[in-house]
Amino acid sequence: MNGEATTLVTEHSDRVAGVPVHWREAATEAELAPVLYLHGVPTHSADWVRFLERTGGVAPDLPGFGASGKPAEFDYSISGYARFLTAFVDHLELGRFSLVVHDWGGVGLALAQEMPERLERLVVMNCVPLLQGYRWHRLARIWRRRGLGELAMGATTRWNLRLLTREATTRPGPMPEDFLAYVWDAFDQGTQRAILRLYRSAPSEVLAEAGRRLGDVRCPALVLWGEEDPYIDTAFADAYARALGGAVRLELVAGASHWPWIDRPEVVDTVADFLSSRDPNPAATR
Repeated sequence: MNGEATTLVTEHSDRVAGVPVHWREAATEAELAPVLYLHGVPTHSADWVRFLERTGGVAPDLPGFGASGKPAEFDYSISGYARFLTAFVDHLELGRFSLVVHDWGGVGLALAQEMPERLERLVVMNCVPLLQGYRWHRLARIWRRRGLGELAMGATTRWNLRLLTREATTRPGPMPEDFLAYVWDAFDQGTQRAILRLYRSAPSEVLAEAGRRLGDVRCPALVLWGEEDPYIDTAFADAYARALGGAVRLELVAGASHWPWIDRPEVVDTVADFLSSRDPNPAATR
């Protein structure tokens, strides 16, 4: 980290679109647009604490994750989350905002395509590809199979979660203990159900269709990708950079895996500097 001052992160809850929602929030500098941070699977808003301390903004636990509600009747799909996020940004009265998405936080790209005029800046990090040609990784293929996915979820323990995360980091051993703790503490049956439904809702053709209008998103964008991601190849970083409609900076992070800021903490600074920049053309690399 570069020694920048940090901002206090607070926790909040309310009902949004009929769902109890928990989120983390930190004050944003008056001249900057607030940042909406969206986590992936199987984590929640705790992913973003270091980012919020640097940039301010808002990071919800998406329905089905963390301390938010996990109702059986919620639509755990890209379109279902897009509807929820529309209600969430309106609930918080976010006008223009920047957006940072990681992994399944990419459901936020469906929101971005619905309201591109409200986006100030966009950061895409090791994100589920809403693009042509993606095929699910090994663990996702297990979760997508009915019966087998339920067995795999039911057999998950903190011990084998540690083993599974060894492939998700370039550090020796599994992911850090604080990461494992906040994932495991919220990994209940509601979260397991949300994960299974989300993956099963998204065959390759649904992913591609969900990103069909990415070219409408014309705000300055940073596509930042850990090069050693075992789940999503760097070819999709380039594909995102080509699909987005505005000036795009593409940055591959050597020595980093699927959660690049865990392997390379300076990624937090990179994202914060990009979000605070007033340059309308962020060293475009397309």
